[in-house]
Amino acid sequence: MIDLHSHILPGIDDGARTADDTVAIAKNSFEAGVTHIMCTPHIHLGIFNNNTESIAKAFLIAQKAITQASIPIKLSVACEVRICPEIIPLVQNNKLPFIGEWDGKKALLLELPHSHVPAGAENLIKWLIKNDIQPVIPHVERNRDVLAQYKKAAYLFKLGCLFQVTAGAFVGRFGSDVEATAWQLLNDDMLCYAASDTHNVHKRPNDMQVAYEAVKERVGKQIADSMFINMPTLITQKVNWK
Repeated sequence: MIDLHSHILPGIDDGARTADDTVAIAKNSFEAGVTHIMCTPHIHLGIFNNNTESIAKAFLIAQKAITQASIPIKLSVACEVRICPEIIPLVQNNKLPFIGEWDGKKALLLELPHSHVPAGAENLIKWLIKNDIQPVIPHVERNRDVLAQYKKAAYLFKLGCLFQVTAGAFVGRFGSDVEATAWQLLNDDMLCYAASDTHNVHKRPNDMQVAYEAVKERVGKQIADSMFINMPTLITQKVNWK
């Protein structure tokens, strides 16, 4: 499986703190059936002030540590950027790394606050799409606005966003309400793919394998393969894995 959302890079956000943590996450992910990991550290201005340079530096540390630990897993690097007006100049100045491509557009992991869908989000989404960038919204099933008003997910979907569900949501890691919303999004055909959003091996491990089995059992192998294998493969056709 290809995992398109992880916080495995050491020391630059709320994921892995050290190279040892990176190795532990990589080992856990490989044991969960993952062969390729997209490293997607936060770019959240004022909180995690990462940029292409800091991400590249951490990526080299992660790559070296995983190679030395002989874990047979491939890496590539992108980001998870928190929605904000500054995204426009970041895009214009080529300062945001992408997870791949979708329908001829560069695919950007665009994070909403967990608490709400910000006013004006639709304007940025429309601007991105107009400028050949595909917004991919991660963990929409955990957004409290969506949990309270499911129609807000439908609205974002109709604007042209893709949705990435967190694998653990299917198996109750984030509670029953989130689990129910994840399955509803799947039943309504609004989910593009699943990813781990792994942060560590204790509270936020890689749930890709158990989630794949849950989806396979409930809705069939074809849909499970699409969400956990085929769609991530399609998005990353041109990605340089190392």
